[in-house]
Amino acid sequence: MGEPAIPRSGFWRSFSFAGQGVWHVIRTQRNMRVHIAAAVAAVAVGLILRIGAADWAAVIAVIGLVLTAETLNTVVEALVDLCTDEYDPLAKAAKDMAAGAVLIASAAAVGVAVVVFLPRLLKAWG
Repeated sequence: MGEPAIPRSGFWRSFSFAGQGVWHVIRTQRNMRVHIAAAVAAVAVGLILRIGAADWAAVIAVIGLVLTAETLNTVVEALVDLCTDEYDPLAKAAKDMAAGAVLIASAAAVGVAVVVFLPRLLKAWG
């Protein structure tokens, strides 16, 4: 016997809910909009410089990493705010660590940008 079929309505509905979540983060989080602008700029530079497939893979991977980290940071902030209105050192630590994850992902993205784009830009200007 095969596995039971996934109801299409539930499957597509879950995509709708996910899209609503992505839209909520974009709409409510300034930093997410900044990250998206940086991603658009990275894609534009990649197209202009005609980077190869491996470089595209790295650029797309770090874009996904940063956007995911920012989304999860927003989730942590919302959950902490839902749980307490008062100052709590654990709540602060949770928010700080989630923000730190975004910082780490962003640093990785800058590293990829330096490795992928800088040599080509220096060659073009030199």
